[in-house]
Amino acid sequence: RIFTWAEMERATKCFRSDLKLGTGSFGTVYKGKLDDGTTVAIKKANNGNAPRIQQFLNEVTILSKVNHRNLVKMLGCCIEREVPLLVYEFVPRGTLYEHLHRRGDTLSWKNRLRIATETAEALTYLHFAASPPIYHRDVKSSNILLDEKLTAKVADFGISKLVPIDSTHISTTLHGTPGYIDPQYQQSYQLTDKSDVYSFGVVILEVITGQMPVDFSRCASDKNLSTFAMSVIQRGAISELIDKRLDARTPEMLECVAKVANLAALCLQFDGSSRPTMKFVLEELK
Repeated sequence: RIFTWAEMERATKCFRSDLKLGTGSFGTVYKGKLDDGTTVAIKKANNGNAPRIQQFLNEVTILSKVNHRNLVKMLGCCIEREVPLLVYEFVPRGTLYEHLHRRGDTLSWKNRLRIATETAEALTYLHFAASPPIYHRDVKSSNILLDEKLTAKVADFGISKLVPIDSTHISTTLHGTPGYIDPQYQQSYQLTDKSDVYSFGVVILEVITGQMPVDFSRCASDKNLSTFAMSVIQRGAISELIDKRLDARTPEMLECVAKVANLAALCLQFDGSSRPTMKFVLEELK
């Protein structure tokens, strides 16, 4: 649906600062209420930032091609002014990142595993069911939104790529978030589906450990969660990794965590060809 600028101003009370949900390099997201009473999230690009506006248009292209319960839904856009606006379903429970790293509440292991599985469902859909396939390119816990039932909704397709049919990779400039970027992509500038697999492996580690993907309070060699966790997994000390806030450590839970940690280790192989597909990862998580 195409929205008018006047509708967007009414929805956000002229982009009132107390309705801001978040701000980033892309612009600002506001909570809004449409004329019919629907609560939405409205993303507003930064003024005069041509690359960011291009990312907005890219997001419109991608989201108009997909439909999956674990992908955030775009309801429409407003392109009346130089600054485009995107309108999404409102996802009320924040991001996985906030639940793992900022909030006082602790997600149970059962909820963490389900959120990881639902995220894998979304990525498997993008890689194997979307036509053409889509590489997300910025898989991270802050791009996994949670609804009122803590159902995962993967968001932010500003730097995602549509993949030509029968292509195995795309040569492209480096984009992504430190701590999550596929090191092979970092070297070769060749983006593949396995780049998303690597990033998802880091998300799995966050889910297990409750630790940040990059943490400068860890010793120099362990700043990156992937490096730190891989060494622990390789020496078979997975129990040391488990988030201390997770209690009820039954033998069944510990066995499940060990399996998921070993799956993360597969996703984090340096050589992309040694990593599993998202389809395999999803089957293992189920």
